[in-house]
Amino acid sequence: MTKPNFLFIQADQLAARALPVYGNTIAKTPNINALAARGVTFEHAYCNYPLCAPSRFSMISGLLASHAGAYDNGAEYPAALPSFAHYLRLLGYQTSVSGKMHFIGPDQLHGFEERVTTDIYPADFNWTANWSIDDGGEDEAERLLAAAGEVNGVRRSGVFERTIQLDYDDEVAFRARRKIHDLARSDDERPFCLFVSFTHPHDPFAVTQEYWDRYRHEEIDMPAIPAMPREDLDPHSQRLYDHIGVADAAMTEEDVRVARHAYYGAVSYVDDQVGRLIDALHSTGFAENTVIIFLADHGEALGERGLWFKRSFFDCALQVPLIVAAPEMHEPTRRAENVSLVDLFPTVIDLADPAGGLASVETPYDGRSLGSLLRGEDELATPHVIAELTGEGSEAPAVMVMEGAFKYIHCKTDPPQLYDRATDPHEQHNLAGQDATAEIEDRLAAYVAENWDLKALKQKVIDSQVQRRVVDRAHAMGLTPAWDYDPATPKTIPGATPGSQRYFRASVANPSASNYNDDFDVRARADAERPNIRNFPPVK
Repeated sequence: MTKPNFLFIQADQLAARALPVYGNTIAKTPNINALAARGVTFEHAYCNYPLCAPSRFSMISGLLASHAGAYDNGAEYPAALPSFAHYLRLLGYQTSVSGKMHFIGPDQLHGFEERVTTDIYPADFNWTANWSIDDGGEDEAERLLAAAGEVNGVRRSGVFERTIQLDYDDEVAFRARRKIHDLARSDDERPFCLFVSFTHPHDPFAVTQEYWDRYRHEEIDMPAIPAMPREDLDPHSQRLYDHIGVADAAMTEEDVRVARHAYYGAVSYVDDQVGRLIDALHSTGFAENTVIIFLADHGEALGERGLWFKRSFFDCALQVPLIVAAPEMHEPTRRAENVSLVDLFPTVIDLADPAGGLASVETPYDGRSLGSLLRGEDELATPHVIAELTGEGSEAPAVMVMEGAFKYIHCKTDPPQLYDRATDPHEQHNLAGQDATAEIEDRLAAYVAENWDLKALKQKVIDSQVQRRVVDRAHAMGLTPAWDYDPATPKTIPGATPGSQRYFRASVANPSASNYNDDFDVRARADAERPNIRNFPPVK
């Protein structure tokens, strides 16, 4: 049997509920809709950590973040930890990446033979969180330094002429399509795995006029749960409220609508790239034997409860799209089981070699193959989906366990939370402590107690943070190690900019490598004042 090719298409911070495939009535995504119509759509797919780097580490390694040491956005992915790309190579595959992987540390390949772009985010430890403040650490500013988003930046959403993210994703899309054509021209007859990863629709929510104009502003929907007073939020949401600066931003209803409008525009941008990648498969003759997997690393709160970004166990941040299209292998359908990104590691190995691929895996993994669900067989036996939080915006390890429609959230510093998403889809009514749900709460609490030593985990997190912060401070003195990936270095292309100086990188002027620096937010706007550059029409 001929082994299938794999094309992964990953979006960043794309909430499942922002897609028509998952019930959204605003977004315009004809290519994703068409992909779902000929594939298997997982209606209840979740990330295992609602933050970029840890979620990606879990997905590619098949391990929960706590088992992989993926504690926050500055945690190293160890080179000795096998990914599904390593195992695909052992099964005879060639493996390539175009786009954002958010690998932290000197290994920027992790089983992939080639990266055709650099990464948009830095590979160093600059984004390490700091929990040592609880034990006499420096000050609150140190904890907040690692924030990946700020609500004040959301207030600047709208129409931009160009952005760093658009420059990056245009390059990702072009190089990915070119790679598909290069594969068709190559004498290498191995099946391929190409992982294409976009940074859209991640904040800042900034789109060109073309994508803004695809939507009528007055038709943009507002959050299903409006902004809530801080005192009405659960303790973790209160910390997020403070962490991202909700009160200081004082967003108006129009600010929220503009941000959501731009977000939908960015979703349509991703959809266009999906269509072009699929067109490339057809034009090269790869379409019939390529498994397409469309996914996101986590969701986006998009103003629900007044919150933005991720780092939350609510479905807006936790639920992700997951569509697997393999027309020659699986019938189109929708599956209602709870699944998660950690399941992709065994699933890909299973699809690559159904006869013995999983038997060849020599290292532990936490996921379960979705092969039986793709083939239309019965529900998987393992009932639980797990997510964790051990990074910025939280004070102690938190665990989410999902069983059927019930979602249980446990953190030693907070009261427990229990939601029945069947009767309460927006998760507004905490059932913890109620007699009617005591049995399920006790069972899930026991599951957490049996499978996590949260005190020991917190100490591991702090120890890791201290180690990384020492290394990061030392690397700022003298010559800095070049961990950022360079697909084409200055030695091979005269005048090329090294990866360490491209996109979001830390520097003396911008030590936290913020998404919201002046270069991005001001000079890219069409209405900004810039010397020696022609005047642009006013932003609509």
